[in-house]
Amino acid sequence: MLSFATDVPALLLRLDPNPYHHGTLGAARSLGRAGIEVHALLGSARGPVGRSRFLHRVHTPPRTATGRPGGPDRSTAHGALPDAALERLLLDVSARIGRPAVLVPLDDHGAIATARLAPRLAGRYLLPAVEPGLPARLADKAELGAVCAGAGVAHPTTVLPGSAREAGRAAAALGLPVVAKWSRPWLLPPGLRSTALVRTETEAARLFARTREAGSALLLQRRLPDSAGADWFFHGYAADGGRFLIGGAGRKDRSWPPHTGLTAVGSRLPNPPVEQAAARLAAALDYRGILDLDFRFDPATGVPHLVDFNPRPGAQFRLFTDGAGLDVVRAQHLHLTGRAVPGAPPGHGPGEPHDGTGRVYVVENYALLSALLGPRPPGPADGGAGGAGLERGPVARGPVERAWFAADDPLPGLAMAAGWLMRCLVKGVRPSCPGERLRARAARAVRGRAVAPPPPTAAGAARTAPPAALPSPAPEAESPAPVQPAPNTQPTPHTERRNPCTTS
Repeated sequence: MLSFATDVPALLLRLDPNPYHHGTLGAARSLGRAGIEVHALLGSARGPVGRSRFLHRVHTPPRTATGRPGGPDRSTAHGALPDAALERLLLDVSARIGRPAVLVPLDDHGAIATARLAPRLAGRYLLPAVEPGLPARLADKAELGAVCAGAGVAHPTTVLPGSAREAGRAAAALGLPVVAKWSRPWLLPPGLRSTALVRTETEAARLFARTREAGSALLLQRRLPDSAGADWFFHGYAADGGRFLIGGAGRKDRSWPPHTGLTAVGSRLPNPPVEQAAARLAAALDYRGILDLDFRFDPATGVPHLVDFNPRPGAQFRLFTDGAGLDVVRAQHLHLTGRAVPGAPPGHGPGEPHDGTGRVYVVENYALLSALLGPRPPGPADGGAGGAGLERGPVARGPVERAWFAADDPLPGLAMAAGWLMRCLVKGVRPSCPGERLRARAARAVRGRAVAPPPPTAAGAARTAPPAALPSPAPEAESPAPVQPAPNTQPTPHTERRNPCTTS
């Protein structure tokens, strides 16, 4: 039986203005159902999350002229709130709450900034004793390769190009298509996705040309081939020495957008290679607090490669809930308020849940898109490339938790459905959804074959030439020798335009 310090409130911090973040709603419900007073400091007051009956109060930062959080003293580029402004904002919210609260950051920017501010927030907020600069290092995708090498965890071959021309050459050397990532996604302006697939050298060069706009370095990464059951994740809460008080592995059954997007449907399943890699990483870093790790198995070797480290809860963290109702957010509140975090029974360590195997988490809106437009997911007994170390045979299906719809908190789900449908109807009048884009592209191709295009003029050739290289803000880095992988037979079209039916 969990025993919470219900006199200690919690503040959920999410500076990203996306109003449709289901992880924030999951945290509010998890703590609110435990009898804890839940406050939320959100980058946007709009959207369904604020309608939850488990939120005591929603606080919002002042708005800038661009409509993004920050207020008149915002001084950093690309919409990031400076530490001094965030400190004042958090102290102001603390005064309104009236007593110390457990602080739970739910995006990278919040996790990075609060770790740096922890000494100045002491007495007002309870935070894990993580090394102040560690979350920033872990969230920076350009640093992750070195972190993995130090912990003995596999990581895909990654190159940081120094020019547009070098980006094109690196993409070809890694083996197209490749994964392109901005190293500090919390700095991105609207319209740029943090991760995308590029299929040609020209696409890589054009993406590099947006470096100044993105606010951080572009990195290109060898793409491990698609295979059934290849994508996995690990969620945990670690205490001193990187020791997990709770943790578990899960499989990404469906994602949106396909192959590079967030979890639309996930299953909690034991996976010793993933769990062991997570334990090595946390211990090597002396990591403390909540983490969310993304892995992809290399089908040629059966080895899981770490592709992302999030120093905060993942949006699907409620998948990792045991029979007693313990999840990583509840574990943090228990631990920081001095309460016991129930351990697994004898013979069951973190990552080996005795009553959580088979649990399913569904994000209704993205699951619908993935089912209609995405590839077929692996079956319940199909371990795919991630099957190494798994028990053979079917796994009993456990409880299903939905991200939005809940009988004891119906308003957020209804508001999400209404807002999402309206977004699709309003913005879907032009061919922007994937099916419509493909049909429009096919129609253009037919028209192009029917009418031969005129030869390009000198001016037209200049307009279609690859963009000039822009200086990169990242420091010089020696590119590792890329490994030529087998060609990928399932490329996914690269796009920088967000799907109008997608809300994050």
